[in-house]
Amino acid sequence: MNDSANFRVEEASIAEIHAAFKSGITSARKITQAFLDRINAYDRQGPALWAIITINPEALSDADILDQYMEKSGKFIGPLHGIPILVKDNYDVAGLQTTGGSSSLIGWTPKNDATVIRKLRTAGAIILAKTTMSEWARGGFDNINSVLPTFARNPYNTAHATGGSSGGTAAGLAANFGVVGLGSDTFGSIRNPANNNSLVGLRPSWALISRAGMIGLYDSRDTAGPLARTVTDLVTLLDVLVGVDKADSATTNAESHIASTYTSALKIDGARGKRLGVLRQAFPENCADPNVTALVNKAVKSLKKSGAEIIDPFIIPEFNYFKPQHHPLSEVRAAIESYLATTSEQFPKTIKEIVESEKYHPLHEVSLRETAIAPSPQKDPIVHNLEAEEIRMRKVYEEAMQRENLDAFILPVASFPPKLNGDRNVSPPGATTWIASGLHWPAAVVPMGYTYEDLPSGLQIVGKPWSEITLIEIAYAFEQITNHRHPPSTVPPL
Repeated sequence: MNDSANFRVEEASIAEIHAAFKSGITSARKITQAFLDRINAYDRQGPALWAIITINPEALSDADILDQYMEKSGKFIGPLHGIPILVKDNYDVAGLQTTGGSSSLIGWTPKNDATVIRKLRTAGAIILAKTTMSEWARGGFDNINSVLPTFARNPYNTAHATGGSSGGTAAGLAANFGVVGLGSDTFGSIRNPANNNSLVGLRPSWALISRAGMIGLYDSRDTAGPLARTVTDLVTLLDVLVGVDKADSATTNAESHIASTYTSALKIDGARGKRLGVLRQAFPENCADPNVTALVNKAVKSLKKSGAEIIDPFIIPEFNYFKPQHHPLSEVRAAIESYLATTSEQFPKTIKEIVESEKYHPLHEVSLRETAIAPSPQKDPIVHNLEAEEIRMRKVYEEAMQRENLDAFILPVASFPPKLNGDRNVSPPGATTWIASGLHWPAAVVPMGYTYEDLPSGLQIVGKPWSEITLIEIAYAFEQITNHRHPPSTVPPL
């Protein structure tokens, strides 16, 4: 048991924790200490997940302030009152180190919070820890950097990858090191970790959530976003995160599209009447593990049972014309150097300086050297060609969805199980996240089951811009009828 009142934090939801606060069963300090105890027991010991880079030394003090507020007022300070949160280490948290997974930034401590961190504090959240990430968010399907000495490990099967680059947040949530968490998604960095760790994740519409104070990778695709163990908790977090921010001018595009609350989408019958296409072109039989395909087929049956209308297969003309197109190195350089300009003078200001310092993981050396000599995005023909291709891609997908009158289309996050740590060139990942990233469309992930030795897989639900309500309705209905998630066996209750 985690405290004298016998309240277990493992798998506890925001609502359950708040109910325990109200009844006096537990307190923000006790909840926070319970999660810290789990981190101490399992992050460097036991299964040694290596999900955490930095613990917030003020977490317990912050919890005490919240307990005092509630004792005096009888109220919560906000919708995340006393909820311990895990934060990917590419977000600035005042007083805590930000590294982006790079040893070149060890010791850099920003004085100001990222916009989303400020929103979390205002809502009463407790920033518990900064989580590991692929170095500069460029990790592919595992999670390794020059800050920590080894791969982050998947709590469901520690030989396997957490997913990059938000894998530290995802592994931490799966292992019950916190209640909800922050990730970021450019090419799949929320969705792949959600897939690998049996979590719910959301790549929101571009700039629905401010990126100010976040180390980016490619501005036109960068999104901040939530990860959680349940759709309900994810939506509670999403309500806090969204909003226009003058420090991120792109968010002005979202102003007329922000829902008053996304909790309105939590409907048990949310999939009823929705027209969903199954994009089998993204996971053909010769490019997919049959066990993952079987989970998709089972998910389709569950959605039908939920009242969804299924179009199977959903065909995209010219599908094979469009290929995964990674971020132009010029854009990567611009994004990282834009952040480096905010650091104090003793830290590098260019990718070239990082390369010269030799403060990087060897796996990232080739990419960093190539990025260091990239031109400006304005002079890079790769950028202009990519943007033109993405415009064409959006037109083709929009027309196909209109033709079938679809609300969304579905596909696995990856057509193969999570890779072994360190396996970058042997087994195929089968990642499909490039589709929503290339479209610049939102995508939700919800667990759809397990293959082999308890290896999770996630169902990806993709919709047009600003369709978060629809995606959440479908994800919630699917979650409620299937309840696939179970906690990993490597990190039992203390």
